[in-house]
Amino acid sequence: MVKPPTTTPQIAPSPAILATPSPIPSTFTDGLPLPKLLIFDLDYTLWPFWVDTHVTPPLKAKDNNTRAVDRYALSPLPPFIKKKKTDNLPPPPTSLNESFAFYPGVPPLLHAAHALSLPLALASRTSAPDLAVSLLKTLHIPPPPPSSPLPTPNNPTSRPPPPSSTPSTSSLPKLRRAPSSPALSAPPKRAYDFFAHSAIFPGDKRTHMARLQRASGVPYAEMLFFDDEGRNRNVEALGVCFWLVGEGVTREEVDRGVGEWRRRRKGGKEVEG
Repeated sequence: MVKPPTTTPQIAPSPAILATPSPIPSTFTDGLPLPKLLIFDLDYTLWPFWVDTHVTPPLKAKDNNTRAVDRYALSPLPPFIKKKKTDNLPPPPTSLNESFAFYPGVPPLLHAAHALSLPLALASRTSAPDLAVSLLKTLHIPPPPPSSPLPTPNNPTSRPPPPSSTPSTSSLPKLRRAPSSPALSAPPKRAYDFFAHSAIFPGDKRTHMARLQRASGVPYAEMLFFDDEGRNRNVEALGVCFWLVGEGVTREEVDRGVGEWRRRRKGGKEVEG
């Protein structure tokens, strides 16, 4: 089920980067609490296809591992495959020269979470778990460009809120630029390595949450789960905050999800600064 598009106010960039809007979720740098574990589904959440029906091994990396092709790279995929319709997005890979990669907003999100030491996890019910893991290891996330700001890990979740309703500039997580010198830039990193925990197997997503809770030790109430299927909202019975994404993970979707987690954390009241 696809969440209908909604109109939201444009998020103002941080004063430290007024030239262009930041690719980092604003909730990562506003000084307010963050969940202790961000959890993501895979299909139509981090990438725009079903890995168990659209991808056929073996996989082959392309363009410095930023995308991959499968055995059908030189011929059309079988016509019986049902493709999910999404608005304002290209259809899943189906034929010659098409490939598999993440949604555009995913790499900046992974880098920002890593810079903040914010743990990430995966929860997928795919029927092809080995193939999903293989694709996650095949796809690499290149280092952020020199112009991209990254937050510093000063742990905003443990800091008491500032006295005013608007966090002061000094209380916000500092932003740093990615290294401009090639010698200082980190090499590309496997997407799989950005995630501290993973639960990739068929079944009820509540089982996935239970496994992640045991592995991480994070209470359910401190988890935020992003998924594109409304049926997986049943994880809320455990106390996990669920956020339904419409057209893949974006900075705006993350901000809305974190905002909802904060609202619930305060018993239905918005978190005050």
